[in-house]
Amino acid sequence: MKTTIFFSLFIILVLIAGAAYYFVDTSGPTLALSRQPGPISAKVDVVLRLRDRSGLKSLKVVLLQGQKSFPVLAHEYPAGKTDVSENFRFPAQSGLKEGPVRLQISAVDRSIIRFGSGNSTEETLDFDYQNKPPAVTVLSTAHNVSRGGSGLVVYTVNREVVKTGIIFADRFFPGYRQPGGFYACLFAFPSDLPQERFIPKVLAVDRAGNERLTGIYFHVLEKSFPRDRIELTDSFLEKVSSEFKDRFPKAATPLEVFLKVNSEVRSADRKTLYQTGLKTSPTPLWSGDFMRLPNSAPRGTFSQFRSYFYKGAQVDQQYHLGIDLASLAHAKVPAANNGKVVWADDLGIYGQCVIIDHGMGLQTLYGHLSRIGVKEGAQVNKGDIIGDTGDTGLAGGDHLHFGVVVSGQEVNPIEWWDPSWIKNNVTDKLADAKEASAVK
Repeated sequence: MKTTIFFSLFIILVLIAGAAYYFVDTSGPTLALSRQPGPISAKVDVVLRLRDRSGLKSLKVVLLQGQKSFPVLAHEYPAGKTDVSENFRFPAQSGLKEGPVRLQISAVDRSIIRFGSGNSTEETLDFDYQNKPPAVTVLSTAHNVSRGGSGLVVYTVNREVVKTGIIFADRFFPGYRQPGGFYACLFAFPSDLPQERFIPKVLAVDRAGNERLTGIYFHVLEKSFPRDRIELTDSFLEKVSSEFKDRFPKAATPLEVFLKVNSEVRSADRKTLYQTGLKTSPTPLWSGDFMRLPNSAPRGTFSQFRSYFYKGAQVDQQYHLGIDLASLAHAKVPAANNGKVVWADDLGIYGQCVIIDHGMGLQTLYGHLSRIGVKEGAQVNKGDIIGDTGDTGLAGGDHLHFGVVVSGQEVNPIEWWDPSWIKNNVTDKLADAKEASAVK
């Protein structure tokens, strides 16, 4: 009888101990680091996330290189801290040398087991400490850029990069690595940018976070653009209002709808062009010069500054960043060059619209179409019919709005209709760089 009682008590104690052990924290804090092993510099922020349900007690982070130790973090946490984030950088000017370095993390929690000493977690990660910026060598020499026009810079970088291209003011144009190992970057001189802010430089950021800015030799060819006065008619405003009223249900009049479209929708379209510009082939898809709409006459020029008037009063001003081409109503629209369709849908002020990618951020835009004849993702060749002209979007009559876009920035299409300009400013530069890389 006593044996049975003792055995039962023993089983109960075992169950209680087991339950207690189950509910008591028996594992160390969990660690999550924002950087994976690999290249790193003193310029990069590292975020360490710590969690433990019984509470965090202490943290120690050190760097080990050879026989030397470099302290990074040391914290004692008050009771109740269960989730913390620590930001740190690898120490600069501390004797740390470029090359392999080991990051050692030790964290302890407040668990009651181990006689109150808590559970610990230790983790080590190997990094390659690099604190020198990458070297950039500009291969192209002549960069003659017209206001509103395009340019191409060709260059090399001595190590792998996570971001590179041309940067100035608040603009960035990505560079793309070519089969020969060099980089090519098409960039633009926005027509509305003051010349003093146009100082293009090559940006290269390596995997460690080091950054290099390298200047290029360039010459600006100033260019003036025409102005135009547009009288808004009630019939045109009614047409625009019927097409866009659902976007602005609170607009009281057709004029209010037009003003919102001409400003807010136009601004949203610019953002769409930038995002679409990222959907590009890293290498050229085009061949030769670009076609224009056959048998057409220009109705609106590039970077034309338009002032809008209604009943004698000026109501708005905007730049027209494309060329309007008029032919027969519902004329067939050919692809200007070889490429891939990256947009085939409604696009705000451009109405029914097709955008074709030609590689390296270069794209052509076909707006105001009455019919779209291709689908997104389709490969097209120069001259393939992609749709018909129309008056959808912010158009006052049947025509084609033809635009050339470089990484989201609309540029002067006339340059890309000129085979001599393309040869001198783009294809010869690419060919020279390819030949030079083949010799190496």
